[in-house]
Amino acid sequence: MGSVKDLEVLKAADSKKPGKARFIYSDRYSVFDWGEMPDNIPEKGAAITLLGAYFFEKLEKMDICTHYVGLVEDGKVRKLSDIHRVTNAMEIDLLPVIRPELTGDIYDYSAYRDLKGQHLIPLEIIYRNTLPPGSSVFRRLKEGKITPQDLGLDSFPTPNQKLEPPIIDVSTKLEITDRYISWPEAGLISGLSDQEILDLKDLTRVLNNFISDEYSKIGLINEDGKIEVGFDSERRLMLVDVLGTLDECRFTLNGMPVSKEIARVYYRNTPWYQAVEEAKKADRQNWKKICRLQPEPLPSRLKELISQVYCACTNEITENEWFNDIPPLKDILEEIREYLDGETS
Repeated sequence: MGSVKDLEVLKAADSKKPGKARFIYSDRYSVFDWGEMPDNIPEKGAAITLLGAYFFEKLEKMDICTHYVGLVEDGKVRKLSDIHRVTNAMEIDLLPVIRPELTGDIYDYSAYRDLKGQHLIPLEIIYRNTLPPGSSVFRRLKEGKITPQDLGLDSFPTPNQKLEPPIIDVSTKLEITDRYISWPEAGLISGLSDQEILDLKDLTRVLNNFISDEYSKIGLINEDGKIEVGFDSERRLMLVDVLGTLDECRFTLNGMPVSKEIARVYYRNTPWYQAVEEAKKADRQNWKKICRLQPEPLPSRLKELISQVYCACTNEITENEWFNDIPPLKDILEEIREYLDGETS
């Protein structure tokens, strides 16, 4: 399925009816589009599964359409309140995925022109409430790929700038290396009408506010995040994949990252990251094949602390001690801050 989760298809989807499948969330992780990194983060998969289920079940009560069916325990599908132990398996309604054909350097999205519904929309939608120093927006501005006006801004933004209203950004989803695109191009390649783009943006704003409210309960700021969406058989927007977890979003507490951004911060100070950047500039399609270095595993203590961050967030957001003997999130982050400061000093 991907670098961080596997897909078990129970019933194939077709153009008329959704299929049934199960996501198996692993302890694998990925940064900088590398794919699977050389080690795992213990309990990460289960923490994301439980937190994702918590959010999906809340969205159901808000009448927001999702592909979530339930969690899998002992082979049976149950709601979060009915399971007795942690699980990393989630059952979903499965939509067809129609991959654009690649000819040379050009992707052909013509298959989307006449689709009525019942498919994954080939886009990732990104909301940005602030612009942390690591945001890709700064790189794109520096390279001249976008202007402040493209983002609805009057001037160049500064790191940690709060955005009012939030920026709703968009990228491709099914290309070898996904790329940020304009909304007119997003509509063109995906077959979305102007009204459907407006509806998609409105849904993103609702979900952004929802996630922000949930994390504010434990003192975290929702900096940015992404969602993935499809159409059901009647061409209604359906939220897919998972949302609001530490892999889909970037959160901070007193300026400290609370997501897999912690791993990004560590790796940005390694020779491997510099090699990745060089390779991407040389060949955007085949950069991983020509990258001159492979990533090293995380230091054992940092890996343990990142694991605790995932577990603590799930415990504290759901108000349930799914994972035992986990320190308070604020204490874990303080040790991580000291660790990373020591690495860069």
